[in-house]
Amino acid sequence: MAGGVWGRAREAPVGALTLTALTEGIRDRQGQPQGPPSTGPQPKSWELKPEVEPQTQALTAPSEAEPGRGATVPEAGSKPCSPDSALEPAPEGPRQVPQNSWEEGVLADLALYTAACLEEAGFAGTQATALTLSSALEARGERLEDQVHALVRGLLAQVPSLAEGRPRRAALRVLSALALEHAQDVVCALLPCSLPPNRAAAELWRSLSRNQRVNGQVLVQLLWALKGASGPEPQALAATRALGEMLAVSGCVGATRGFYPHLLLALVTQLHKLARSPRSPDMPKIWVLSHRGPPHSHASCAVEALKALLTGDGGRMVVTCMEQAGGWRRAPGCHTRKRLGGVGMASSREVSAMVAHADHHLRGLFADSLPRLRSADDPQRLTAMAFFTGLLQSRPTARLLREEVILERLLTWQGDPEPTVRWLGLLGLGHLALNRRKVRHVSTLLPALLGALGEGDSRLVGAALGALRRLLLRPRAPVRLLSAELGPRLPPLLDDTRDSIRASAVGLLGSLVRRGRGGLRLGLRGPLRKLVLQSLVPLLLRLHDPSRDAAESSEWTLARCDQAFCWGLLEEMVTVAHYDSPEALSHLCRRLVQRYPGHVPNFLSQTQGYLRSPQDPLRRAAAVLIGFLVHHASPGYINQDLLNSLFQDLGRLQSDPEPAVAAAAHVSAQQVAMLARARGRPRGPRLLHLSPRPARPPPVFADSPFQRPSLAGRWGCSGPR
Repeated sequence: MAGGVWGRAREAPVGALTLTALTEGIRDRQGQPQGPPSTGPQPKSWELKPEVEPQTQALTAPSEAEPGRGATVPEAGSKPCSPDSALEPAPEGPRQVPQNSWEEGVLADLALYTAACLEEAGFAGTQATALTLSSALEARGERLEDQVHALVRGLLAQVPSLAEGRPRRAALRVLSALALEHAQDVVCALLPCSLPPNRAAAELWRSLSRNQRVNGQVLVQLLWALKGASGPEPQALAATRALGEMLAVSGCVGATRGFYPHLLLALVTQLHKLARSPRSPDMPKIWVLSHRGPPHSHASCAVEALKALLTGDGGRMVVTCMEQAGGWRRAPGCHTRKRLGGVGMASSREVSAMVAHADHHLRGLFADSLPRLRSADDPQRLTAMAFFTGLLQSRPTARLLREEVILERLLTWQGDPEPTVRWLGLLGLGHLALNRRKVRHVSTLLPALLGALGEGDSRLVGAALGALRRLLLRPRAPVRLLSAELGPRLPPLLDDTRDSIRASAVGLLGSLVRRGRGGLRLGLRGPLRKLVLQSLVPLLLRLHDPSRDAAESSEWTLARCDQAFCWGLLEEMVTVAHYDSPEALSHLCRRLVQRYPGHVPNFLSQTQGYLRSPQDPLRRAAAVLIGFLVHHASPGYINQDLLNSLFQDLGRLQSDPEPAVAAAAHVSAQQVAMLARARGRPRGPRLLHLSPRPARPPPVFADSPFQRPSLAGRWGCSGPR
């Protein structure tokens, strides 16, 4: 079957005379008079006729000779297209020979031979191929659309055995001729052969993609096959792989104009379904010929199709931004319900990149997302939500809906039991906060954002912190209101166990100080001043945070505080951050003790809590900070109970398994003992003002073994001298 007549006559000359011989053979079987003899080398034509006629007889045999013949494929135009329908066995009957693979080979031989004769005629040849096939089948009393599946399967079987060049081009021309009028039937016939994929099927998909007259129709049919599936079923998986093959061909994406947003949403939704499927982690790795590198899973294939779609549409920067943000790696790896946000996050990053670099499809995506927001299918609904919230970054796109409608929808999502929905709603509120037209809705936005700070899901807390920070970027940001509301909520987040939350919370405090620095210089902003002094010790200690993001965010926020409060300690803060200099820290503590003597007990109490930190760098940093604060503090401002508590905790810390921590605790405990002795020494009022206080020796600490390599050396900056 793989060879057939075409395999035997492959080396023979083909042309108009050969096609004439074929047509005459068909007419002979119908009992019609033959046409006038053709001009040309007759021996060459009739030399091939004995090989062609047996196949023609099989095609033109009377229908009553096949009493058991049954339909093997659904009627053309029927929906939905299912790969299983193309593989249903024919009904049993007295004679089954015309229904087996031999007949498919006969049809394929006829198709290939006809196409080879018309190969040089271009598009006219494609049309003539379809017309010739139709005529041959009509002579038998059948329609071409009823035999599309048999023709495609025959071509699929013969393509691997055909030589490169004219024979293979003829096979591909037959496929294009069939797809020109029967795209749905061709897609239905090819889809079952694409999972598991094989090289022949991949080549046929790519050939359809290169034909500019049929690729649009085929892509539409694949889109319908993808959207019509209820989950990661074989039809959807096969359609995803077929789309990946077709979209990888240069120039094919141009055929998606008019339904590009539909296709993009469908591919992301399919990726979301694969993430939800319990089979996705164990899905076999399958090799696809058109892909280079290791075998791809189904989810990776969907990602590759998305990349091809975006790149072919001129969105190379979108793909690059996604790769830099890790969005492509995050999407296929999320296969549990608890990690569904990975696809949502990837979708959000993709839309953000599209807003920045490829905004010509935003309105179409926004319009296509709206009806899906109320879909009963969770992956479709969550994907639409991700696109909807991401598109709010585009002000022209956001104006397509009234702001009240958008805000109401986002606030409604905050009551959804699914954390991913609440997280997407917070992202949307953050994008909405950047729109200057939404100033009057701050009183509505703020309660939802502040309430999310108490969520247990890190995605929700991070999204709320990001939205509040964006709110501070607006010209008339409610600094005083935010300072009062964040007073009891923000300090616990500065010590959160999650690195990203700590860094975001510290950054939010810095943004708040930067916006309120004018009032702070004038002595106003009471709530903000209180919040900064309450957060000062955590900020100093977080300079030694094992998380580089948290440490750098603390340095940035302390620089904003120094500028707003006019401390003049920027150099000391930077030196402590980069070089862990004891001299710089001593100078900084002396200035703070002099400026805020009444807050010294609070500073010491806060630092005392870090002595129990599970992180060695923080325990050592807390012991060192206590030593310098106690050294510069006046005995009259610290009560004996606090000194006793500090002495006990530092004493326990001297047996710490980390030698650097134990050594720092020993030095600071000596400073506490000296301050306690100075406090217990009686002195009268006159003596207090006339005689100087006995100088206590300063603490001397060894170099920290936890010092992080400073980035200042990259710019040729030397350390402290």
